[in-house]
Amino acid sequence: MNPEMPPLAIDLLIYPEWIIPIEPHGVTLTDHALAINHGIILDLLPVDEASTRYAPKEKICLPGHVLLPGLINLHTHAAMSLLRGYADDLSLDTWLTKHIWPAEAQHVSPDFVHTGTLLACAEMLRGGITTFNDMYFFPAAAAEAVNQSGMRATLGLVVMDHPTNYATDADDYLSKGLAFRDTYKECLNINFSLAPHAPYTVSDKAFEKIGTLSAQLEIPIHTHLHETRHEITESIKKHGIRPLQRLHNLGLLGPQFIAVHAVHLDTTEIDRLKLTGCHVALCPTSNLKLGSGLPPITQFLQHDVNCGLGTDSAASNNRLDIFQEMRLTALLAKGMDEDATALSAHQTLQAATLNGARALGLESQIGSLLPGKAADLCAVRLDDWILQPCFDPASHLVYTAGRNDVTHTWVAGKLKMHDGKPIDIDMQQLLAHIHIWRNRLTA
Repeated sequence: MNPEMPPLAIDLLIYPEWIIPIEPHGVTLTDHALAINHGIILDLLPVDEASTRYAPKEKICLPGHVLLPGLINLHTHAAMSLLRGYADDLSLDTWLTKHIWPAEAQHVSPDFVHTGTLLACAEMLRGGITTFNDMYFFPAAAAEAVNQSGMRATLGLVVMDHPTNYATDADDYLSKGLAFRDTYKECLNINFSLAPHAPYTVSDKAFEKIGTLSAQLEIPIHTHLHETRHEITESIKKHGIRPLQRLHNLGLLGPQFIAVHAVHLDTTEIDRLKLTGCHVALCPTSNLKLGSGLPPITQFLQHDVNCGLGTDSAASNNRLDIFQEMRLTALLAKGMDEDATALSAHQTLQAATLNGARALGLESQIGSLLPGKAADLCAVRLDDWILQPCFDPASHLVYTAGRNDVTHTWVAGKLKMHDGKPIDIDMQQLLAHIHIWRNRLTA
């Protein structure tokens, strides 16, 4: 820098004790600062250089904190936060057909979706999540909640064959979803996916339309796949082939495809995901709680299949907590392979950030702390006595800390959560609405 040049005026300089930028992989920086201007990461540089190069409007010093990219929840049904704990300790088939779908048929509406999604946004911001990939009905109501919270979201255009309160058949779902996309496509914090619910609820004809639209609109396809053995058995009975083969035959597999759960796969199917460039959203807590099984985590790694982390809904998890998913995913990988070196802390952090961004086609915008990307960040306090001593911040984030240790969450450089409180959400008003819905659901 020219010594005669005055410091550059910027919006924000953050001075944490550690920074984990995710890119380059495996790096933990000390004595560095992050410079932000107009919602974009401008620079990541040593502290002594930052203090002379930039004149920030605001400076935040975070001793004892680690700064990292905002976490990405690669699969959820945000509005179902209102059904948290509604029907626990049941198999997936019983849970869905006897409890969740009947409750949704009676209660789901734009108001239900707005309130439930806003609650989910508050919870996710509290845990350092800045982006989520959603699949649910009435996406316009979800979009309003997302905008109110200040988060970033990819909202699915849900497709099913059977009728719900939202639409009557696959064509109606697609028509309403595309109209929603047209209305919100200029909204910078909202992206879109095509979200066929699952192979067992969507016909070949509808899947073919979805594949064509995905190519035309250049948006991802996001669907549940191979979640249970029952799903596979029923597919063989009805179609003569396993669900993944069916979708491959229909031309859906490719770099735009996100397979959610992917629990029951053989080696040939994992190879197919790799060869076609598909992504996987791992949801281990939901899989365990519903008794669905365990995904082949290390086999995905060995085959270089891109895997992000999702929570599924609060109705099946019961938390929208990526810290929980990180720890569980890493431990399951080690335990299932009897290999303590499987899935390192840095690999797990990448799964919770950059891998999710890649699956959504947003890796040029979010997922790491490279200059030029959006300043979606979270700061985690690691100096609490209960977390001591801390030798490796990356290890601490995965195995020791939790979402309650997140102190700040920023989206596009704007503070959206501080000290446990969402900035733009009136929690007292939200809680009043939640109590109303609880009473309705109980009645």
